Amino acid sequence: MLTDKIRNKQSGILLYGITPPKIKHTEDEIKQIALKHIDRISKLPIDGLVLYDIQDESDRTDEKRPFPFIKTLDPCEYSRAYLQDLKIPRVVYRAVGNYTSETFPKWLEITKENQVHSVFVGAASHNQKKPLTLQEAYRLKREVNDNLCLGGICIPERHMTKHDEHLRVFNKIDNSCEYFVTQCVYNLEASKIFLTDYAKYAKENQKEMVPIIFTLTPCGSAKTLDFMKWLGISIPNYLEEDLKHSGDILHDSMKLCVDIFKELYDFGTQKGIPIGCNIESVAIRKEEIEASIELLHEIKKIMEES
Repeated sequence: MLTDKIRNKQSGILLYGITPPKIKHTEDEIKQIALKHIDRISKLPIDGLVLYDIQDESDRTDEKRPFPFIKTLDPCEYSRAYLQDLKIPRVVYRAVGNYTSETFPKWLEITKENQVHSVFVGAASHNQKKPLTLQEAYRLKREVNDNLCLGGICIPERHMTKHDEHLRVFNKIDNSCEYFVTQCVYNLEASKIFLTDYAKYAKENQKEMVPIIFTLTPCGSAKTLDFMKWLGISIPNYLEEDLKHSGDILHDSMKLCVDIFKELYDFGTQKGIPIGCNIESVAIRKEEIEASIELLHEIKKIMEES
């Protein structure tokens, strides 16, 4: 059980992340997409399925979005109505800024019906109007369904400039977060510095460390790489140049993801930190979907061998 692994603070948690279908699809098209998701995901050796709650982040930056934003189905509704045959635990992202103090408790009541896991996500930018804040969402969670297995977002790259990501993590732990899923990782140095400060602070303050689940995403094109950067993913300049001039960017990005995770898994293990992995599959191209599955099996192998 995913809940047990999280609450026992185990290493080796393996997740697979997808986005729900776009709302522009017809009912029949959504059902066909769901059948493909069920067929693909049911065969994977994973502990849980991540369903993202996609936000339009255009007000976070003045740069033009490389791909247009198209709203997707609500992840909870997609999971409940279309993926009911998939017998795998869910980790559902919730963009809390889309709720109010009246509507959020209604969703929390629904989570009592089954052992769903969730990750609360704050506003994409300070300019975004947000009827509900993260702190308010944490409070309502404790009041309505304190047993909800709650995770938080962790951004190791932010630690390079603000030097307080480990403090943000422990603050969220105090607000009942039991695990953390990172933004997609391409910056190994930032992640190692964050893990070092996370372990150091825990030791100095006699605090337990909860699982840190690193997200990996294969990149299939230079345009996708630009989109990842637009989303705020930190990609060192030398890696960006290597990938953009690669003869096979998908293959090279996969190899890079494997190398990054192996080093982070070993590094975290040495410091007593439970480390997991979330393989993101948000592309629609067949080659990139197949690459995400291949990457997942490679990561599983690293976990088993370690």
